[in-house]
Amino acid sequence: MAEVAGQVLIDAARTAAVNAHAPYSRFAVGAAVLLSDGTVVPGTNFENASYGLSLCAETVAIAAVNVAGRLADVVAIGIIGGMIHAGGITGTGPIRPCGRCRQILNEAAQIGGRDIMVYCGSAEGDEVERHHLSDLLPYAFGPKDLGIGI
Repeated sequence: MAEVAGQVLIDAARTAAVNAHAPYSRFAVGAAVLLSDGTVVPGTNFENASYGLSLCAETVAIAAVNVAGRLADVVAIGIIGGMIHAGGITGTGPIRPCGRCRQILNEAAQIGGRDIMVYCGSAEGDEVERHHLSDLLPYAFGPKDLGIGI
């Protein structure tokens, strides 16, 4: 079942990546968040001419989940990325969330009381890694460290 969910998320992330706004890096990233009721929420990277104000696909997807009031319901996320070419998006292997995105995902994990599954896929979706968020971000800092009961 986990592999089926992972492939659904990778496919949704690949669909989202087509809409990436990445005119500067030409590197498209798509993400898809799975909620506890089966809802899938997509996100894509959104670059800005100032570079520093760019948004990662994972952050965009988690922000959309938060807008819906569903941050505690995050179960898993799928991520893909690759270079934008005339024929589509291509890459050399699975990509993983950056440190900032791992921290953002940790916020949802601690609020939901679960170790989020992270599926990292290649642009084509033919290679997929499966990680628990706690393996990607051991000893994470979060709301509990601030004494905030969730």
